Amino acid sequence: MKYLRTGGIIGLMLVNLLFFEWTVAAQENSLITPESFFGFKPGADRMLFDYEQMIEYLQKIDAVSPKLKMEMIGYSPEGRPIYIAFFSAEENISRLEELKTVNRELALNPDISEGVLESMVTEGKVFVLATLSMHSTEVGPSQSAPLIAYDLVTTNDPAKLRWLNDVVFMMVPCHNPDGMDMVVKNYNKYKGTRYEGASLPGVYHKYVGHDNNRDFVTLSQEDNKAIAAIYNLTWFPQVMVEKHQMGSTGARLFVPPTNDPIAENVDAGIFTWSGIFGQNMVNDLTRDNLAGVTQRYLFDDYWPGSTETCIWKNVIGFLTEMASVRDATPVYVEPTELSAGGKGLAEYKKSTNMLLPWEGGWWRLGDIVEYEIATTMSILKTASLHREEILRFRNALCVKEVNKGKTATPYYYIMPLEQHDQGELPGIVNLMKEHGVRCYELTGDILLEGRIFKAGDVVIPLAQPFRSFIKEVMEVQEFPERHYTPGGELIRPYDITSWSLPLHRQVKSYGIDVQSPELEAVLSEIEDEYSLTEPLKDEIYAVCFPVNYNESFRAAFNAAGKGIKVERLTKSMEVGGKPVGAGSFITFYDPADKESWNAVMEEISFRAIPVTDKSDMQSEPLVMPRIALVETWFHDMDAGWTRFLFDRFHIPYTVLRPGDFKETDLAADFDVVVFPDNDKNVLMTGKRKSGDDYSMSSYHPDYVKGMEKEGLENLMTFVDKGGIIIAWGRSANLFEGILKIKKSKDEEEEFELPFSDISENLRNDGLYIPGSLMKLNILQDHPLTLGMPEQIGIFSRGRPVFRTGIPMFDTDRRVIGTYPEKDILLSGYAAGEEKVGNKAAMIWMRKGKGQFVLYGFNPQFRASTQSSFKLLFNALLLEQL
Repeated sequence: MKYLRTGGIIGLMLVNLLFFEWTVAAQENSLITPESFFGFKPGADRMLFDYEQMIEYLQKIDAVSPKLKMEMIGYSPEGRPIYIAFFSAEENISRLEELKTVNRELALNPDISEGVLESMVTEGKVFVLATLSMHSTEVGPSQSAPLIAYDLVTTNDPAKLRWLNDVVFMMVPCHNPDGMDMVVKNYNKYKGTRYEGASLPGVYHKYVGHDNNRDFVTLSQEDNKAIAAIYNLTWFPQVMVEKHQMGSTGARLFVPPTNDPIAENVDAGIFTWSGIFGQNMVNDLTRDNLAGVTQRYLFDDYWPGSTETCIWKNVIGFLTEMASVRDATPVYVEPTELSAGGKGLAEYKKSTNMLLPWEGGWWRLGDIVEYEIATTMSILKTASLHREEILRFRNALCVKEVNKGKTATPYYYIMPLEQHDQGELPGIVNLMKEHGVRCYELTGDILLEGRIFKAGDVVIPLAQPFRSFIKEVMEVQEFPERHYTPGGELIRPYDITSWSLPLHRQVKSYGIDVQSPELEAVLSEIEDEYSLTEPLKDEIYAVCFPVNYNESFRAAFNAAGKGIKVERLTKSMEVGGKPVGAGSFITFYDPADKESWNAVMEEISFRAIPVTDKSDMQSEPLVMPRIALVETWFHDMDAGWTRFLFDRFHIPYTVLRPGDFKETDLAADFDVVVFPDNDKNVLMTGKRKSGDDYSMSSYHPDYVKGMEKEGLENLMTFVDKGGIIIAWGRSANLFEGILKIKKSKDEEEEFELPFSDISENLRNDGLYIPGSLMKLNILQDHPLTLGMPEQIGIFSRGRPVFRTGIPMFDTDRRVIGTYPEKDILLSGYAAGEEKVGNKAAMIWMRKGKGQFVLYGFNPQFRASTQSSFKLLFNALLLEQL
């Protein structure tokens, strides 16, 4: 009888289990299909869904399927929520937190015992992270997301079920929600008209457009912070793929491995594994007759900055690139139009790097979606096949990097507390912590390598799992020269060649090549957000923000914007017993507005100097200028970065389009006009030019208006009335040669500024600077260089380079920044660097009462060149004549 009761209980449990499984299956089978939900099958010609529709669909699946869990991980710059979707077997989804702990241990713990490691490998799953469509005109990856999601939660395919048992697929369905909505809205606006497929005017992001994939060292953008945290701080996936698109007339798909050069600090195993994933994609897609797949082509894994910066964090990371259509409009590619070029694929022919060429014809969004699904499934299959190897590899690499930090130089980087710009030290420390790097403070003085380091100095040991990243961003960059043939043409870098945080931020840092138990005994980990602020006494009259700190400008601009009284010192002096330079800011405390005061003070991370009285101070009120920031509609990323910098530093501005210049009373509305780097022809005509020919724009005609002759004349009238022009990069060429001021209907005045750009001649003579940090000698005691040291590093592409001459009539000039005569390269790569030796890279000029400040470099490049920010801020505050 007892046996029967037990059997009955077991039977009841089996019935309940079967009922539950039947219920789940019924729910999944009753899921609305993507086609039913959206009203079209994703990938259909000329049809796109937007971000909110996609997320709503995924949330509907999440509500009923135990194989999917969605989690919000942050917000976009415009405030849209960003999600990650976890797909796996039901049991894995139910124990995500446990598996998350396993991931963390494998990634960060070099001391796991053999028995515990075996258990983790046995029980753990490979986490594969995919980030989709960060570049929003590359719509295919996000448009494929609902189909992939539906397939993974409803499949009965034994192979896919096995993959889901071994793998947790982490899909970020859209890396850039703001841009996705912009692009879809723009496409639908012109669909069915002659302008269908017209490019989105402006950048597909609040600020930086395509450069959102250049931000993964600096982590300046909110969406990138959310993505990077996944592999830096929270989930620690073992594999990551970012999904992109490329041009329409070449290969259909790029998969890893990349071409040369590759990062020398990254372990060889990372590249080996990415090659395994890539080769399996080639095998799987070629088997299914998905043609045009290429490897070892065009792209490299040398520079950090893309989402793939994860490879410096021991993640097997890679990208795929699909051939594009016109958003969702099909394109027909003639076989004669198919081409290839660049490293890895010199001809569009069958080769080891493209085994099955695509023959041309119609190419549709549906084709892109098909390839996206195929590559995703191939990646999941590979991760499943090698589950145990990948998990072991992750911890083995953690152990290897930590041991390397104990046996190879440098052993530590030390940044002294005392810096020329003290505000940049907390910036680096907090950024490194955001990258998952542990930072420490010295609790006592210590002598190392003949140098005394003091209590409070910051130490970053290299015996950490992310050693390769620490070394990469703290050292000086030396570009690994590789050639197509021995002694032949250089394989050029895909992007920039310098990203050293200390050099870019003008922070002193020392690599220490001796191990020191004494040093390690006086280290205290920085656990919380790092700040150098100190409490201020109640009886203060004001505070002084020293001019040599970038963050002083930010605090002063913030205070002025809140109506707090701010003044600038007109000469160097002692304040609160400390020497401060001319141009430092005195910000006055108003007890009646503590809220504004506290908002300003809470934002700073450096030590403000208390001021108890204003006796003997020589200062003038800070007057914020009325700034026009010129931004074209042509995906103007440098202008977008400038907007970001201005917003972060509380600098008010008005965006002015080139087509606005004709009708705007510049002198009445503005004091300063800022021209970020852009092509002179785009600014003047709204068209790009190659040689003697202009090219047709892909934008709607409303967005291709230049300044034209009348707009430039209006700008010169602004100068004639005392306006200030600030320009850098190619925009400086606007002001070269003979210019005209229209005095009246019948009177014009011609003039020529005493400078010319000689960079083209230098390039023809062998100068090649692909984006490097170069030394610049700074003229001292000038209003444009307040707070600047005698020499800094500036980010240069070798254009423009200025030659000044003897001025005529009512013009004048001063050279503000000059390249040294020799040893000019600070970090990166430069061929023929001696050709810029003793040449001008920053100049000030006057025409009558008008002023020009021109830079041969980007002073705010990608918000990553803090060493030169003050050269821009001082220019904005330049007094009118």
